[in-house]
Amino acid sequence: MSAQGKASDPQLRLMKQADVDAVMAVELRAYPFPWTAGIFRDCLYAGHECWLLEGQGGLIGYFVLSCAAGEGHLLNICVAPEHQGHGQGRRLLRQVFEVARWHRLQRLFLEVRPSNPHAIALYESEGFNEIGRRPNYYPAPKGREEGIVMAIELQDFDFSQ
Repeated sequence: MSAQGKASDPQLRLMKQADVDAVMAVELRAYPFPWTAGIFRDCLYAGHECWLLEGQGGLIGYFVLSCAAGEGHLLNICVAPEHQGHGQGRRLLRQVFEVARWHRLQRLFLEVRPSNPHAIALYESEGFNEIGRRPNYYPAPKGREEGIVMAIELQDFDFSQ
């Protein structure tokens, strides 16, 4: 299920425990309230779908997807700040859809901060819809920020795009 192209193109592959330090280097640059290395290790240990997007210059981004009972929950998706705005988030999200198809998932869920309009626009452009809000979900500089819950139904989803 690896996406292959020219040798110089960024490549998708499964994350390993040995990748956690590189993932953490991106996580720490990308988020004011990052996950810990332990969370990534626990996700790998639990068997979640953990994928990397790598270029010749190193790690571009990654995602963590939990799959169970016909549903997926996108727990983390991140593009290194220096690679944002170049379509890499969309590429990662489309790999999420490929993994979902492989697992025969019926729907995907995610949470996103209201203060992240670029991510919201990406998710909406790929077919996600807001289905609710989680009060006080995310840590924020001045307390807590709600989370927007988004979902996409995959039964009739066209994975060929």
